Amino acid sequence: MEAQTLALAQEIDFSMWSLFARATITVKLVMLMLVGASFWSWSIIVQKTLAYRRARAEAAVFDRAFWSGEPLDELFQQIGPEPAGAAQRVFAAGMIEWQRSLRTDGGFIAGAQARIDRSMDVAIAKEADSLQSGLPVLATVGSVTPFVGLFGTVWGIMHSFIGIAEQQNTNLAVVAPGIAEALLATGLGLLAAIPAVIFYNKLSADSDKIVAGYEAFADEFATILSRQLDA
Repeated sequence: MEAQTLALAQEIDFSMWSLFARATITVKLVMLMLVGASFWSWSIIVQKTLAYRRARAEAAVFDRAFWSGEPLDELFQQIGPEPAGAAQRVFAAGMIEWQRSLRTDGGFIAGAQARIDRSMDVAIAKEADSLQSGLPVLATVGSVTPFVGLFGTVWGIMHSFIGIAEQQNTNLAVVAPGIAEALLATGLGLLAAIPAVIFYNKLSADSDKIVAGYEAFADEFATILSRQLDA
């Protein structure tokens, strides 16, 4: 009897597609949802990785130009009021407010330093929002998908037990397929959650470092402008 049961179990197809095809409609929907969440999170991971790499490269190029000794007015004329790089946009925000605060007699309107600082802070906040967009999705995928997969597993096991009760048979050939289908949902949930959590932490740290670089540049730039205001 045991040999016959093992022979029947070996004839069952346990491939991923077969497990999905034999699952109930509810478990199938859960699996499709988890696969979709995994693709969504990976698209964000790739997009943000490329965006952060580009932001660091742009910041490095602009930093060399800024500290090259070229007059700031000429540098601003070269990049324009709406540059492409994030670090350049922070610089442009400060220069625009600098020019707006300049009076016709060569002096400056009172409170120019505070307005310049606020302008650059607003520009940095916009860049931070752009850098961090999409990261909440990774956090949500990382925290929710294991429970969604667990729901699929519980539902699949419940359906398997109902089938066992209806057939009045608990041999391996009857029990194994249903349990395997149910556990596949948990596996897909973990497959979606683990990369999402890892890259959420990494990308959040990278974003903080990039924003900190913008803030450090804004402080240095504000110090330079403060000297000229005092002079």
